[in-house]
Amino acid sequence: MATRKPKNFDPHTEEMLKRLGSRMKAIRIEKGHDNYEKFAMAHDISRAQYWRYEKGKDLNFSTLVRVIKALDISLAEFFSEGFE
Repeated sequence: MATRKPKNFDPHTEEMLKRLGSRMKAIRIEKGHDNYEKFAMAHDISRAQYWRYEKGKDLNFSTLVRVIKALDISLAEFFSEGFE
């Protein structure tokens, strides 16, 4: 079954979500977590859901904060690259 996008889902939003996912993945790997599944399980995050986030799927702000906390960085550090 295909995932439907909200009616107000514009290309800019889609691009920002892809950047968020790429940034999550890059930081996770940089921090020594090569396997997304082990990272997700260690931080009590659904493996399937975390995979979706890294692929650029939509997520709640509270979820983003939780992932950033698990990555052990600040919001400022997270957004310091790739969002100019």
